[in-house]
Amino acid sequence: MSDSRRQRTTSRNRHTILERRDFLRALGMTAGGLALTASAPAVSAVIRSASSASAIDAVFDQSIVFDALAMGDQWSDPAPLFRAYRQSGITAIHASLNTGGFQVAMAELAAWQGRFDRWPEQLLKIVRGSQLAEAKASGRLGVLLGFQNATIIETDVRNLEVLYAAGARCIQLTYNARNLLGDGCTERTDAGLSDFGVAVVERMNELGMVVDLSHCGETTSRDGIAMSRRPPVFTHTMCKSVHDHVRAKPDELLTALADKGGVIGIVTLGYFIGPTANTTLDDYLRHIDHAVNVAGIEHVALASDYSIFGIEATSTRESWYLSRQKIFKPEYNVRWPPWIAELDRPERFRNIAHGLHKRGYPAAHIEKILGGNWTRYLTDVLG
Repeated sequence: MSDSRRQRTTSRNRHTILERRDFLRALGMTAGGLALTASAPAVSAVIRSASSASAIDAVFDQSIVFDALAMGDQWSDPAPLFRAYRQSGITAIHASLNTGGFQVAMAELAAWQGRFDRWPEQLLKIVRGSQLAEAKASGRLGVLLGFQNATIIETDVRNLEVLYAAGARCIQLTYNARNLLGDGCTERTDAGLSDFGVAVVERMNELGMVVDLSHCGETTSRDGIAMSRRPPVFTHTMCKSVHDHVRAKPDELLTALADKGGVIGIVTLGYFIGPTANTTLDDYLRHIDHAVNVAGIEHVALASDYSIFGIEATSTRESWYLSRQKIFKPEYNVRWPPWIAELDRPERFRNIAHGLHKRGYPAAHIEKILGGNWTRYLTDVLG
């Protein structure tokens, strides 16, 4: 049995056991009770009631929390955004930038650099994995810059070097349709990576960029996992065995990605998670359970795929649903409303932490899902 598969078996057998040493470690304490990061009164309260809501809040507050796909926020007036992110408890995000071509991508990266320069006390540009801890310690919002379609590279692999130098650290090989690299998940065919796609993956590996396969078709995903020397990821996806959506990944790919050392971000968008508008937090947590059982606790994490304020607060049926009816194929099953109520607010990841605790996850495993796994992964891939 491989180390990775042995690890997944251990996770399946132990993720429902709340171990005191795991809980204390998540709180930054030694086994002897010495608080490393929390005040003595707070730690005492946690120890007295390890199953209380306040205890899980303490775990959440001291964890690195990473949103593996954030989009839809308007930065013309950042004050409300900064307040919402402080309210959310999120440490860092993977921001989705416009993919309109190479020049558009460079303009997007320059705009973000302007934000980092203008608000250095609120924002931290993430180009190394260690900076997640730096963002947490400083109270700044970490931002990893990425793109959801490799069309930004156009026809020249050398453009990757320019994008990397400007701060890009994650590129999704395809969106839903075919591009020069391979097929997306709604393409009629299911071809794998092209020669150009393989060359792009090789250069991304050399530079130290995240290879994202979230929207790729199954064969392109399989090729991406096989061809990439560094672990690739699904930044925002879900489990096909739980809800059979065209964007979901089958168990075979979840396992293959985990065996390669990648991370699976389970997306909180409601119509990806369940078939009706009554989809709930429990439905979402079933995807987490399944991913943990199939891939192992070291390889599962979180992603939103919409604004920190939520969809209901920022969109209407006309602006969100009707526009997507024109963009996406019928099999995408876009619906209105598209959200899960408990996950359509800034505190969405805190609500997930409480839900995981109620399902028996130990604090150390909650910590990994919230952001510990991304910290490990990004340190490995980005340096």
